Amino acid sequence: MSTVKGEPPTVGKNGVQIKRKVSLGGQGYRTYEIYQRQRVGESTAKLNPGQLTNAEFINDPYPALSLLRDNYPCYRDWRANAFWISRYDDVTSIFVDDANFESRSKCWFYGVENYGRDLGQQLTVLNAQAQAYQSHVPQIMQDIINRAMPSGNINLATEFAAHLPIELLARSLQLPVQDYAFFARTYWQLQQGYQWEPQAQNNGLMAMKTLTEYFRPLLSQRLKNPSNDLISAIASVELEDGPATAEDLVITLLESDHETLHGGLANMWYLLLNHPEQLQLLHATPRLIKQAWFESLRHSPAVLAAKRFSRHEVERFGQLLPEGAMMICSAAAANRDPEIFTDAELFLVGRKDLCQREPRGMYRADGLPAGITLGLGKPTKYPAIPEDRPISLYALTRNAVVEVSSMILEQLTNLRLTNTADPSLRSLRLGDMRTCWDLPAEFDN
Repeated sequence: MSTVKGEPPTVGKNGVQIKRKVSLGGQGYRTYEIYQRQRVGESTAKLNPGQLTNAEFINDPYPALSLLRDNYPCYRDWRANAFWISRYDDVTSIFVDDANFESRSKCWFYGVENYGRDLGQQLTVLNAQAQAYQSHVPQIMQDIINRAMPSGNINLATEFAAHLPIELLARSLQLPVQDYAFFARTYWQLQQGYQWEPQAQNNGLMAMKTLTEYFRPLLSQRLKNPSNDLISAIASVELEDGPATAEDLVITLLESDHETLHGGLANMWYLLLNHPEQLQLLHATPRLIKQAWFESLRHSPAVLAAKRFSRHEVERFGQLLPEGAMMICSAAAANRDPEIFTDAELFLVGRKDLCQREPRGMYRADGLPAGITLGLGKPTKYPAIPEDRPISLYALTRNAVVEVSSMILEQLTNLRLTNTADPSLRSLRLGDMRTCWDLPAEFDN
Protein backbone atom coordinates (compact mmCIF):
# COMPACT_ATOMS: atom_id res chain seq x y z
CA MET A 1 0.00 0.00 0.00
CA SER A 2 1.18 3.53 -0.71
CA THR A 3 -0.10 6.99 0.20
CA VAL A 4 -1.82 9.03 -2.51
CA LYS A 5 0.18 12.17 -3.26
CA GLY A 6 -1.29 15.63 -3.49
CA GLU A 7 -4.12 15.05 -0.99
CA PRO A 8 -3.83 16.58 2.50
CA PRO A 9 -4.21 14.09 5.38
CA THR A 10 -7.26 14.15 7.63
CA VAL A 11 -6.89 13.98 11.41
CA GLY A 12 -9.61 11.95 13.12
CA LYS A 13 -11.19 12.66 16.49
CA ASN A 14 -8.93 10.09 18.15
CA GLY A 15 -5.88 12.12 17.14
CA VAL A 16 -4.73 9.79 14.37
CA GLN A 17 -3.80 11.05 10.93
CA ILE A 18 -5.96 9.32 8.32
CA LYS A 19 -4.35 8.90 4.90
CA ARG A 20 -6.00 7.57 1.78
CA LYS A 21 -4.15 4.60 0.38
CA VAL A 22 -4.22 2.63 -2.84
CA SER A 23 -2.95 -0.83 -3.65
CA LEU A 24 0.18 -1.10 -5.76
CA GLY A 25 -1.78 -3.44 -8.01
CA GLY A 26 -4.77 -1.14 -8.45
CA GLN A 27 -7.51 0.64 -6.53
CA GLY A 28 -7.98 -0.62 -2.98
CA TYR A 29 -9.48 0.38 0.34
CA ARG A 30 -7.82 1.71 3.46
CA THR A 31 -8.66 -0.31 6.55
CA TYR A 32 -10.39 2.78 7.94
CA GLU A 33 -12.69 2.75 4.91
CA ILE A 34 -13.49 -0.89 5.57
CA TYR A 35 -14.14 0.06 9.18
CA GLN A 36 -16.54 2.81 8.10
CA ARG A 37 -18.30 0.54 5.58
CA GLN A 38 -19.86 -1.41 8.43
CA ARG A 39 -23.54 -0.68 8.27
CA VAL A 40 -24.90 1.45 11.09
CA GLY A 41 -27.25 -0.64 13.19
CA GLU A 42 -26.20 -3.84 11.46
CA SER A 43 -25.57 -5.76 14.68
CA THR A 44 -27.81 -3.98 17.18
CA ALA A 45 -31.04 -5.93 16.92
CA LYS A 46 -31.11 -6.49 20.70
CA LEU A 47 -29.62 -3.20 21.82
CA ASN A 48 -30.32 0.40 20.91
CA PRO A 49 -27.10 2.47 21.15
CA GLY A 50 -29.06 5.03 23.16
CA GLN A 51 -29.27 2.49 25.98
CA LEU A 52 -25.58 3.13 26.67
CA THR A 53 -26.08 6.82 27.41
CA ASN A 54 -29.60 7.27 28.78
CA ALA A 55 -30.68 7.93 32.37
CA GLU A 56 -31.44 4.27 32.99
CA PHE A 57 -27.87 3.35 32.10
CA ILE A 58 -26.45 6.03 34.40
CA ASN A 59 -28.56 4.72 37.30
CA ASP A 60 -28.08 1.02 36.54
CA PRO A 61 -25.77 -0.01 33.67
CA TYR A 62 -25.96 -3.75 34.27
CA PRO A 63 -28.99 -4.71 32.11
CA ALA A 64 -27.46 -3.05 29.03
CA LEU A 65 -24.00 -4.41 29.82
CA SER A 66 -25.42 -7.91 30.14
CA LEU A 67 -26.89 -7.60 26.64
CA LEU A 68 -23.51 -6.51 25.33
CA ARG A 69 -21.65 -9.35 27.01
CA ASP A 70 -24.11 -12.01 25.92
CA ASN A 71 -24.63 -10.83 22.33
CA TYR A 72 -22.07 -8.23 21.21
CA PRO A 73 -18.75 -8.78 23.07
CA CYS A 74 -17.03 -6.31 20.71
CA TYR A 75 -19.79 -3.79 20.12
CA ARG A 76 -19.36 -0.97 17.62
CA ASP A 77 -20.82 2.12 19.29
CA TRP A 78 -21.41 4.56 16.45
CA ARG A 79 -22.47 7.40 18.73
CA ALA A 80 -19.28 7.32 20.79
CA ASN A 81 -17.08 6.23 17.87
CA ALA A 82 -15.80 3.40 20.05
CA PHE A 83 -15.86 -0.34 20.66
CA TRP A 84 -17.27 -1.77 23.89
CA ILE A 85 -15.44 -4.82 25.26
CA SER A 86 -17.45 -6.67 27.89
CA ARG A 87 -16.20 -10.22 28.54
CA TYR A 88 -13.69 -10.88 31.32
CA ASP A 89 -10.96 -12.53 29.26
CA ASP A 90 -11.37 -9.98 26.46
CA VAL A 91 -11.15 -6.99 28.81
CA THR A 92 -8.07 -8.33 30.58
CA SER A 93 -6.40 -9.15 27.26
CA ILE A 94 -6.82 -5.54 26.05
CA PHE A 95 -5.87 -4.15 29.47
CA VAL A 96 -2.42 -5.78 29.50
CA ASP A 97 -1.62 -5.76 25.76
CA ASP A 98 0.72 -2.77 25.51
CA ALA A 99 2.06 -3.92 22.15
CA ASN A 100 -1.27 -3.23 20.44
CA PHE A 101 -3.12 -0.88 22.80
CA GLU A 102 -2.28 2.14 24.94
CA SER A 103 -3.87 4.17 27.70
CA ARG A 104 -3.93 7.94 27.49
CA SER A 105 -3.42 10.28 30.38
CA LYS A 106 -6.05 12.54 31.87
CA CYS A 107 -3.92 15.38 30.51
CA TRP A 108 -4.56 14.06 27.00
CA PHE A 109 -8.31 14.21 27.56
CA TYR A 110 -7.88 17.73 28.94
CA GLY A 111 -5.80 18.66 25.87
CA VAL A 112 -2.86 19.89 27.99
CA GLU A 113 -0.32 17.11 27.56
CA ASN A 114 2.67 19.44 28.02
CA TYR A 115 1.39 21.17 31.17
CA GLY A 116 3.49 19.11 33.58
CA ARG A 117 5.03 15.71 34.28
CA ASP A 118 3.46 12.83 36.19
CA LEU A 119 5.99 11.91 38.89
CA GLY A 120 3.75 9.36 40.61
CA GLN A 121 6.04 6.42 39.79
CA GLN A 122 9.22 8.01 41.13
CA LEU A 123 10.56 5.94 44.01
CA THR A 124 10.71 8.83 46.49
CA VAL A 125 7.07 9.68 45.73
CA LEU A 126 5.97 6.06 46.12
CA ASN A 127 7.76 5.84 49.48
CA ALA A 128 6.11 9.04 50.70
CA GLN A 129 2.70 7.76 49.60
CA ALA A 130 3.17 4.45 51.41
CA GLN A 131 4.32 6.18 54.58
CA ALA A 132 1.33 8.53 54.48
CA TYR A 133 -1.11 5.61 54.26
CA GLN A 134 0.51 3.81 57.16
CA SER A 135 0.83 6.92 59.34
CA HIS A 136 -2.43 8.77 58.82
CA VAL A 137 -5.19 6.26 58.06
CA PRO A 138 -5.73 4.98 61.66
CA GLN A 139 -5.86 8.48 63.16
CA ILE A 140 -8.22 9.86 60.53
CA MET A 141 -10.54 6.89 61.04
CA GLN A 142 -10.49 7.26 64.82
CA ASP A 143 -11.38 10.94 64.48
CA ILE A 144 -14.34 9.99 62.25
CA ILE A 145 -15.57 7.47 64.81
CA ASN A 146 -15.10 9.85 67.74
CA ARG A 147 -17.21 12.51 66.02
CA ALA A 148 -20.02 10.02 65.43
CA MET A 149 -20.03 8.40 68.88
CA PRO A 150 -22.14 10.96 70.82
CA SER A 151 -25.06 10.84 68.36
CA GLY A 152 -25.03 7.15 67.48
CA ASN A 153 -25.41 8.09 63.81
CA ILE A 154 -22.97 8.21 60.91
CA ASN A 155 -23.37 8.74 57.19
CA LEU A 156 -20.94 6.16 55.84
CA ALA A 157 -20.95 7.78 52.39
CA THR A 158 -20.25 11.43 53.25
CA GLU A 159 -18.63 11.32 56.70
CA PHE A 160 -16.53 8.22 56.05
CA ALA A 161 -16.01 7.01 52.47
CA ALA A 162 -15.78 10.48 50.86
CA HIS A 163 -13.97 12.11 53.79
CA LEU A 164 -11.21 9.56 54.45
CA PRO A 165 -9.40 9.67 51.06
CA ILE A 166 -9.40 13.46 50.72
CA GLU A 167 -8.16 14.06 54.27
CA LEU A 168 -5.55 11.36 53.75
CA LEU A 169 -4.32 13.20 50.66
CA ALA A 170 -4.36 16.58 52.43
CA ARG A 171 -2.36 15.19 55.35
CA SER A 172 0.09 13.42 53.05
CA LEU A 173 0.77 16.86 51.48
CA GLN A 174 1.01 18.43 54.95
CA LEU A 175 -1.43 21.19 54.04
CA PRO A 176 -2.59 23.68 56.68
CA VAL A 177 -5.81 22.45 58.29
CA GLN A 178 -7.61 25.67 57.34
CA ASP A 179 -6.93 24.87 53.66
CA TYR A 180 -8.53 21.40 53.69
CA ALA A 181 -11.94 22.57 52.48
CA PHE A 182 -10.43 24.66 49.68
CA PHE A 183 -8.21 21.78 48.60
CA ALA A 184 -11.05 19.24 48.66
CA ARG A 185 -13.31 21.44 46.53
CA THR A 186 -10.63 22.36 43.99
CA TYR A 187 -9.18 18.86 43.75
CA TRP A 188 -12.68 17.47 43.08
CA GLN A 189 -13.14 19.97 40.24
CA LEU A 190 -9.76 18.94 38.84
CA GLN A 191 -10.70 15.26 38.82
CA GLN A 192 -14.16 15.89 37.38
CA GLY A 193 -12.97 17.94 34.42
CA TYR A 194 -11.21 15.49 32.13
CA GLN A 195 -14.41 13.80 31.01
CA TRP A 196 -16.59 14.88 28.09
CA GLU A 197 -18.63 17.70 29.64
CA PRO A 198 -17.41 21.16 28.44
CA GLN A 199 -18.38 23.13 31.55
CA ALA A 200 -16.77 20.59 33.87
CA GLN A 201 -13.64 20.66 31.71
CA ASN A 202 -13.47 24.47 31.92
CA ASN A 203 -13.88 24.25 35.70
CA GLY A 204 -11.17 21.59 35.81
CA LEU A 205 -8.73 23.73 33.84
CA MET A 206 -9.37 26.63 36.20
CA ALA A 207 -8.80 24.30 39.15
CA MET A 208 -5.54 23.14 37.58
CA LYS A 209 -4.26 26.71 37.40
CA THR A 210 -5.55 27.56 40.89
CA LEU A 211 -3.82 24.57 42.46
CA THR A 212 -0.61 25.31 40.56
CA GLU A 213 -0.43 28.81 42.03
CA TYR A 214 -1.37 27.47 45.47
CA PHE A 215 1.38 24.84 45.45
CA ARG A 216 4.12 27.00 43.93
CA PRO A 217 5.24 28.67 47.22
CA LEU A 218 4.73 25.43 49.17
CA LEU A 219 6.98 23.54 46.76
CA SER A 220 9.66 26.21 47.08
CA GLN A 221 9.47 26.10 50.88
CA ARG A 222 9.68 22.29 51.06
CA LEU A 223 12.63 22.29 48.68
CA LYS A 224 14.54 24.51 51.12
CA ASN A 225 13.19 22.85 54.27
CA PRO A 226 12.10 19.32 53.36
CA SER A 227 9.76 17.37 55.57
CA ASN A 228 8.33 13.88 55.60
CA ASP A 229 5.52 14.60 53.15
CA LEU A 230 4.47 14.16 49.54
CA ILE A 231 5.31 17.72 48.42
CA SER A 232 8.86 17.34 49.76
CA ALA A 233 9.18 13.99 47.99
CA ILE A 234 8.14 15.54 44.67
CA ALA A 235 10.43 18.55 45.23
CA SER A 236 13.37 16.18 45.73
CA VAL A 237 12.88 14.32 42.43
CA GLU A 238 15.84 14.90 40.13
CA LEU A 239 15.14 14.57 36.40
CA GLU A 240 17.32 15.13 33.34
CA ASP A 241 14.91 17.71 31.93
CA GLY A 242 14.83 19.91 35.01
CA PRO A 243 13.69 20.00 38.65
CA ALA A 244 10.13 19.33 39.72
CA THR A 245 7.69 22.22 39.36
CA ALA A 246 4.30 23.13 40.77
CA GLU A 247 2.83 22.05 37.42
CA ASP A 248 4.38 18.61 37.92
CA LEU A 249 2.86 18.38 41.39
CA VAL A 250 -0.63 19.20 40.11
CA ILE A 251 -0.38 16.75 37.20
CA THR A 252 0.85 14.03 39.59
CA LEU A 253 -2.25 14.62 41.72
CA LEU A 254 -4.48 14.64 38.64
CA GLU A 255 -3.16 11.33 37.31
CA SER A 256 -3.50 9.57 40.66
CA ASP A 257 -6.47 7.34 41.43
CA HIS A 258 -8.95 9.05 43.76
CA GLU A 259 -12.02 6.94 42.96
CA THR A 260 -11.24 3.41 44.13
CA LEU A 261 -10.83 4.12 47.85
CA HIS A 262 -13.74 6.60 47.97
CA GLY A 263 -16.19 4.69 45.77
CA GLY A 264 -15.02 1.25 46.83
CA LEU A 265 -15.49 1.92 50.56
CA ALA A 266 -18.97 3.35 50.03
CA ASN A 267 -19.97 0.45 47.79
CA MET A 268 -18.60 -2.17 50.17
CA TRP A 269 -20.55 -0.84 53.14
CA TYR A 270 -23.66 -0.29 51.02
CA LEU A 271 -23.52 -3.95 50.04
CA LEU A 272 -22.81 -5.16 53.57
CA LEU A 273 -25.62 -3.14 55.17
CA ASN A 274 -28.05 -4.32 52.49
CA HIS A 275 -26.94 -7.94 52.98
CA PRO A 276 -27.01 -8.39 56.79
CA GLU A 277 -26.17 -12.08 56.51
CA GLN A 278 -22.90 -11.17 54.76
CA LEU A 279 -22.13 -8.53 57.40
CA GLN A 280 -22.68 -11.16 60.08
CA LEU A 281 -20.00 -13.29 58.46
CA LEU A 282 -17.50 -10.48 59.07
CA HIS A 283 -18.50 -10.23 62.72
CA ALA A 284 -18.02 -13.96 63.10
CA THR A 285 -14.78 -14.10 61.07
CA PRO A 286 -13.06 -10.69 60.83
CA ARG A 287 -10.37 -12.02 58.46
CA LEU A 288 -13.10 -12.08 55.78
CA ILE A 289 -12.98 -8.27 55.58
CA LYS A 290 -10.33 -8.58 52.89
CA GLN A 291 -12.56 -10.99 50.95
CA ALA A 292 -15.48 -8.57 51.33
CA TRP A 293 -13.35 -5.83 49.76
CA PHE A 294 -12.38 -8.03 46.82
CA GLU A 295 -15.97 -9.13 46.31
CA SER A 296 -17.20 -5.52 46.43
CA LEU A 297 -14.69 -4.54 43.74
CA ARG A 298 -15.95 -7.43 41.64
CA HIS A 299 -19.68 -7.06 42.21
CA SER A 300 -19.96 -3.26 42.17
CA PRO A 301 -16.76 -1.53 41.01
CA ALA A 302 -16.73 2.23 41.39
CA VAL A 303 -14.72 2.68 38.18
CA LEU A 304 -16.98 1.09 35.58
CA ALA A 305 -14.72 1.23 32.52
CA ALA A 306 -11.38 2.37 31.15
CA LYS A 307 -10.47 3.57 27.67
CA ARG A 308 -7.68 1.99 25.64
CA PHE A 309 -6.62 3.01 22.12
CA SER A 310 -5.20 0.79 19.37
CA ARG A 311 -1.62 1.74 18.55
CA HIS A 312 -2.00 0.53 14.98
CA GLU A 313 -4.40 -1.45 12.86
CA VAL A 314 -5.15 -4.72 14.62
CA GLU A 315 -7.59 -7.56 14.06
CA ARG A 316 -9.28 -8.71 17.25
CA PHE A 317 -12.61 -10.31 18.18
CA GLY A 318 -13.55 -10.72 14.53
CA GLN A 319 -13.21 -6.97 13.92
CA LEU A 320 -10.65 -4.96 12.00
CA LEU A 321 -9.74 -2.20 14.44
CA PRO A 322 -8.12 0.88 12.86
CA GLU A 323 -5.24 2.79 14.36
CA GLY A 324 -6.53 5.00 17.17
CA ALA A 325 -9.74 3.00 17.74
CA MET A 326 -11.11 3.69 21.21
CA MET A 327 -11.83 0.55 23.21
CA ILE A 328 -14.16 0.96 26.20
CA CYS A 329 -13.08 -1.87 28.50
CA SER A 330 -16.03 -2.48 30.82
CA ALA A 331 -15.00 -3.75 34.24
CA ALA A 332 -18.65 -3.73 35.32
CA ALA A 333 -19.62 -6.17 32.56
CA ALA A 334 -16.49 -8.33 32.87
CA ASN A 335 -16.75 -8.66 36.64
CA ARG A 336 -20.15 -10.30 36.30
CA ASP A 337 -19.19 -12.62 33.46
CA PRO A 338 -20.96 -15.95 34.16
CA GLU A 339 -18.21 -17.77 32.28
CA ILE A 340 -15.79 -16.72 35.04
CA PHE A 341 -17.90 -16.39 38.20
CA THR A 342 -20.59 -18.69 39.57
CA ASP A 343 -23.77 -16.79 40.53
CA ALA A 344 -22.07 -13.67 39.26
CA GLU A 345 -24.99 -11.36 40.14
CA LEU A 346 -24.86 -12.29 43.82
CA PHE A 347 -22.77 -10.52 46.47
CA LEU A 348 -21.07 -13.35 48.35
CA VAL A 349 -18.26 -12.52 50.76
CA GLY A 350 -17.12 -16.13 51.01
CA ARG A 351 -17.37 -17.06 47.34
CA LYS A 352 -15.03 -19.87 46.37
CA ASP A 353 -14.07 -18.49 42.96
CA LEU A 354 -12.74 -15.25 44.45
CA CYS A 355 -9.02 -15.54 43.97
CA GLN A 356 -6.32 -13.04 43.16
CA ARG A 357 -6.22 -13.59 39.45
CA GLU A 358 -4.12 -11.94 36.81
CA PRO A 359 -4.85 -11.85 33.06
CA ARG A 360 -3.58 -14.77 31.00
CA GLY A 361 -4.41 -17.27 33.77
CA MET A 362 -1.46 -16.47 36.05
CA TYR A 363 -1.71 -15.86 39.80
CA ARG A 364 0.28 -13.58 42.06
CA ALA A 365 -0.19 -12.08 45.51
CA ASP A 366 -0.22 -8.49 44.30
CA GLY A 367 -2.09 -8.82 41.02
CA LEU A 368 -5.67 -8.08 40.06
CA PRO A 369 -8.30 -9.51 42.38
CA ALA A 370 -10.96 -11.72 40.87
CA GLY A 371 -12.71 -8.51 39.85
CA ILE A 372 -10.96 -6.10 37.50
CA THR A 373 -10.03 -2.87 39.30
CA LEU A 374 -9.20 -0.43 36.54
CA GLY A 375 -8.53 2.58 38.78
CA LEU A 376 -5.58 0.85 40.44
CA GLY A 377 -3.96 -0.03 37.13
CA LYS A 378 -2.40 -3.22 35.87
CA PRO A 379 -0.78 -5.84 38.13
CA THR A 380 2.58 -4.77 39.45
CA LYS A 381 5.64 -6.29 37.79
CA TYR A 382 7.43 -6.36 41.14
CA PRO A 383 7.34 -9.17 43.73
CA ALA A 384 4.59 -9.27 46.34
CA ILE A 385 7.05 -8.16 49.06
CA PRO A 386 9.64 -5.98 47.29
CA GLU A 387 12.92 -5.33 49.07
CA ASP A 388 13.81 -1.98 47.49
CA ARG A 389 10.44 -0.28 47.01
CA PRO A 390 7.14 0.18 48.88
CA ILE A 391 4.14 -2.05 48.38
CA SER A 392 1.82 -1.09 45.53
CA LEU A 393 -1.15 1.25 45.66
CA TYR A 394 -3.33 -1.83 45.19
CA ALA A 395 -1.93 -3.33 48.41
CA LEU A 396 -1.94 0.01 50.27
CA THR A 397 -5.61 0.52 49.43
CA ARG A 398 -6.50 -3.03 50.45
CA ASN A 399 -4.68 -2.69 53.78
CA ALA A 400 -6.32 0.66 54.50
CA VAL A 401 -9.79 -0.76 53.81
CA VAL A 402 -9.18 -3.74 56.08
CA GLU A 403 -7.87 -1.49 58.88
CA VAL A 404 -10.69 1.08 58.85
CA SER A 405 -13.40 -1.55 58.38
CA SER A 406 -12.03 -3.50 61.34
CA MET A 407 -12.31 -0.35 63.44
CA ILE A 408 -15.95 0.08 62.35
CA LEU A 409 -16.82 -3.50 63.28
CA GLU A 410 -15.09 -3.22 66.66
CA GLN A 411 -16.33 0.21 67.75
CA LEU A 412 -19.73 0.78 66.10
CA THR A 413 -21.87 -1.85 67.78
CA ASN A 414 -24.89 -3.23 65.94
CA LEU A 415 -24.30 -1.00 62.90
CA ARG A 416 -27.39 -0.86 60.66
CA LEU A 417 -29.20 1.33 58.16
CA THR A 418 -31.50 3.96 59.63
CA ASN A 419 -35.23 3.30 59.30
CA THR A 420 -35.68 6.05 56.71
CA ALA A 421 -32.60 5.14 54.64
CA ASP A 422 -33.11 4.33 50.97
CA PRO A 423 -29.55 4.11 49.61
CA SER A 424 -28.64 3.27 46.03
CA LEU A 425 -25.62 3.09 43.75
CA ARG A 426 -25.49 5.58 40.89
CA SER A 427 -23.26 7.82 38.84
CA LEU A 428 -23.68 11.58 39.01
CA ARG A 429 -23.26 11.75 35.24
CA LEU A 430 -22.24 9.52 32.34
CA GLY A 431 -18.67 8.25 32.74
CA ASP A 432 -18.32 9.10 36.45
CA MET A 433 -17.68 6.60 39.19
CA ARG A 434 -20.72 4.67 40.36
CA THR A 435 -21.05 4.70 44.11
CA CYS A 436 -23.37 5.31 47.06
CA TRP A 437 -23.62 9.03 47.79
CA ASP A 438 -25.86 8.82 50.88
CA LEU A 439 -25.63 5.96 53.36
CA PRO A 440 -27.12 6.95 56.76
CA ALA A 441 -26.53 4.37 59.46
CA GLU A 442 -27.01 4.09 63.20
CA PHE A 443 -25.37 2.07 65.96
CA ASP A 444 -25.61 1.45 69.70
CA ASN A 445 -23.54 3.98 71.62
